Amino acid sequence: MNTGPESPAGEDDDQTLAVLPRFAQLSNVISRGRLPEHAMKNAGVEVDRPAFSVLLSIRLAGKPLRISEIAETMQLVQPHVTRQVQQLERRGLVRRTGDPNDRRVSFIEPTDEGRTAVDRYARTLVGWFTGAITHWSEQDRADLGRLLVRLVDDVTAHLATIEDA
Repeated sequence: MNTGPESPAGEDDDQTLAVLPRFAQLSNVISRGRLPEHAMKNAGVEVDRPAFSVLLSIRLAGKPLRISEIAETMQLVQPHVTRQVQQLERRGLVRRTGDPNDRRVSFIEPTDEGRTAVDRYARTLVGWFTGAITHWSEQDRADLGRLLVRLVDDVTAHLATIEDA
């Protein structure tokens, strides 16, 4: 058993490793299944998935972002993000605003239509997940929500320490 910094001492490695295929299965169901397309259709958005991912990223940021910030957040190259933003602009889902301090820089922000589309998309996803666990007890649903928040916070914090090293 590995008891170094990547695996806390006393951890049951077999149990931990058994969870990894479940994470992969959930990721595949969400990203490769029909759920994203269904949610996009329900949102009334007619752009490709990569462009919608950019719109989603901008909306979740809660503030206008530079192309470079979008690319960094999504771990994509800037030319790819630029093409997606141009598609979103043509559809009226995002707009560019100039930086008053640097005329070479533009900020990208969702339009009202773009915000509404992402919100409809999110409601569809949440509704789907809620429907999938509707037979769970109220306590199990509350525990899942609490533990997911904890997992995301702890994983994010832990990854930040690795990236800082």
